[in-house]
Amino acid sequence: METTCIRHTELPNTTRLFADLVYHYDRVASFYGHAPYDPDSFSAAAAQIQYPPERRAAMVAALAEQNPGNPSLALLAQEGTVAVVSGQQVGLFSGPAYTIFKALSAIRLAEQLTAQGLPAVPVFWLATEDHDLVEINQGWVFNAAHEVIGLKSSSTNPLGGPVGPIALKDAPIAELESALAGFPFADEVLALVKECYSPGATFGGAFRALVGKLLAKWPILFLDPLAPSVRAIGAPLLEQVVERMPELNAALLERNQELSAAGYHAQVHVEASSSLLFSLEGGKRLPWKQAPIASSLLSPNALLRPVLQDFILPTVAYFGGPAELAYFAQSQVLYSRLLGRMPVMLHRAGFTLLDERTEKILSRYGLTIVDTLIHETGLRERLAAKLIPADVIEKVTQLRQRIGGEVETLYAVVQALDPTLEKVLAKSSAKMIYQLDKMQRKTARQALQRDEQAQRHAEFLHHSLYPHRHMHERFYSILPFLAQHGMDLIERIYEHVEVSCPDHQVLPIH
Repeated sequence: METTCIRHTELPNTTRLFADLVYHYDRVASFYGHAPYDPDSFSAAAAQIQYPPERRAAMVAALAEQNPGNPSLALLAQEGTVAVVSGQQVGLFSGPAYTIFKALSAIRLAEQLTAQGLPAVPVFWLATEDHDLVEINQGWVFNAAHEVIGLKSSSTNPLGGPVGPIALKDAPIAELESALAGFPFADEVLALVKECYSPGATFGGAFRALVGKLLAKWPILFLDPLAPSVRAIGAPLLEQVVERMPELNAALLERNQELSAAGYHAQVHVEASSSLLFSLEGGKRLPWKQAPIASSLLSPNALLRPVLQDFILPTVAYFGGPAELAYFAQSQVLYSRLLGRMPVMLHRAGFTLLDERTEKILSRYGLTIVDTLIHETGLRERLAAKLIPADVIEKVTQLRQRIGGEVETLYAVVQALDPTLEKVLAKSSAKMIYQLDKMQRKTARQALQRDEQAQRHAEFLHHSLYPHRHMHERFYSILPFLAQHGMDLIERIYEHVEVSCPDHQVLPIH
């Protein structure tokens, strides 16, 4: 299998800040710590890490509670070992497929750095402290016909507290089983899901169990920040934040102005009265209002969370998605003031997994992946245009050229007669061309309506490659891909993870 690459600037919804980070780092260097694709950045970031032996020992002990027997623990215990980190919300059935791609990115880079003489371990941060249950309490898969199937449990979060400890209620395993029926490896996938999403399982526990089993081949460490031992390690940093809140907020406000002046936008809204912390008192997660509170009951917001992560870990690099990496342009001022350093920020590996049927349909209509990344109506029109008889296209093209030539001839006559008529002629010419294009579009739609197979192909491509107007790695769980192609698919994907490549990859899987 050979991959092809697509620049993120060709993909929908790519922000300028993210595009400049991965392709024009010089434009955003003042907002980040290290150039993401400069090989020297890792040694430079490692040299800045000041990680006391007592914190290292405490962190290894805390991780041992969550990862008993993991061989990476012994390596992390050694002085000088760094961490390559990624993480994700604890979504239903492992969340979007890119969850796995994030973890594979961290594993790959840790392997490479270790081979180059910089000992490194991969760590996956479980976002159990988040309180947005609605966001993680649903998932999407596809069936054998590539129809979109939504899944959701009836779990609730009445107190609005952290989602990790919430017990799953009515996990939609039967619906998942129905959706995956017909795939050759569905039984293996379902057996794994049923084992992890057993009665009484929590969102955090089930997610950890499933992703852990999917990545069992590699010694990646999972970190649940809600564990008391982990919270104790991070407490000194949170106490600093409490004391320095006005200063830190002022720095963030100034950074937001700098981003705006540079033509970018801040991802997180900040005001002078904003709090970087949440309170976890009474099982709720509410913005902290500067009332006296034990540090063990404090939780970081989105801008502070990565700084806390890299205080408790000797992080040399972090893999995130486009929105996450944009956050770091703001968080950098917190890194600077609280840690005096910042890891290398990298975009996680991204894949469009291209099965044989999808590849054949694309080839039949002469389409690329990028051609399909539009709304379904637009995709139907593109397929329809491929169905117009060649002689019709040729005649329309000839007529357009004739109109253009005749108008050019008429321009000279009109200009000599009355120059003000030139605008009238230009408008009339545009109307004629518009009517020709309109006729061509109508012809295409008629051809599509007569070709039921093409309509099915348009729907199939949309559901396969751009479901609900999302790249499929950001929408579907990894589970239907595994059910379709086998449990070894993750290993096959790992072989193509290129951490030095910022582009999105298209990976044929036959």
